[in-house]
Formats: sequence, C-alpha cells, structure tokens
Amino acid sequence: MDSMTSSPPVPSTAAPPSGSMSVSARSGDWRRSKTLATWITFLGGSIGLHRFYLHGLRDVWGWLYVWPTLIGLYGVLRMREIGLDDHLSWVLIPVLGLMLSGTMLRAILYGLMTDEQWQQRFPVSSPRPSGVLNVFGVLLALFTGSIVLISTIAFATQCYFQYQMELQEATSETVLGAPR
Repeated sequence: MDSMTSSPPVPSTAAPPSGSMSVSARSGDWRRSKTLATWITFLGGSIGLHRFYLHGLRDVWGWLYVWPTLIGLYGVLRMREIGLDDHLSWVLIPVLGLMLSGTMLRAILYGLMTDEQWQQRFPVSSPRPSGVLNVFGVLLALFTGSIVLISTIAFATQCYFQYQMELQEATSETVLGAPR
C-alpha cells in the first residue's frame, strides 16, 4: 500500500544539460516589452525590426521581411520617375501595401495579446503590465493598417481595370486596322 502512494516531486537543483540553455540565459535576460514590441512593429515592422527585437538578429524571417518591402519601394520610385503608365510598378506597389498592412496586423495582434499570453510566448523574469501606450499603438496600427489595405486594394483594382481598357483598345485597333 505504501508503494502506491506517491510523494510530491522534489524540484531539481541540478544544472540543465550542457546542450540546453534556459530562456533567460539564451536571451540574455533582457526584457521583451509588449508595448515596445507593438510600437517597433508599427514603426519598423515592414523591415523586420520587431522580429529582431523578439527573436534576435539570427531570425531568418526578420531578414526576409526586408526584400518585399524594398521591392515595393522600388515600384514607388519607378512610378515617380516613369509615371502611371509603368506596368511593372502596378505589380510592385501592392507588395509594399501588403507588407505594411500585414505588419500593422501583427502590431495589433501583439498589442491585443493578454499579458499572460505574452509572458507565456516571450518569457521575461520581471513582467510589467502593459499600459495606455500599448492601447495607442494598437489604435494607430488599426487606423494605419486599414487605410493602407484599402488604398492597396483600390490601387490594384484601378490598375487592373486600366490594363483591361488598354487591352480592349489594342484589340479594337487591331481588328479595325486603323487607330481611332
């Protein structure tokens, strides 16, 4: 009967195996503030700064954020130089819009995460509750993200229909044989 009763587990005081490191040792025990992460995502998320803040400079996804943003910025520069008739910029600019609206969504998700969820996902030794700056960051990200997304959809739709009109005009000129 005594062998069936179990005593509560005794916490181990031994160091972790040499191959594993604790979260605080791995991260250098630096704070990952939810409010700061929300604002970093809002301000520099499209180039991956939030990923570097939360996961370190070795984060591959953080480095991959830069390229679509640069491609979209190249489209903006092309349109400024060449004008609205540049078909390549019609494709590149929405990439920038999607990156910006996607990072605004990420800022909203970070900001709306409960403090317990944040602590579970990004553990810190001395967590502080998020405050009013976090709320302002979420509201600003919501406002900016919605404007960017709606503008991106409107721009892409306008370019698509303009391209369809150009195709229709080119087809009618070919069929009729003479330009109007």
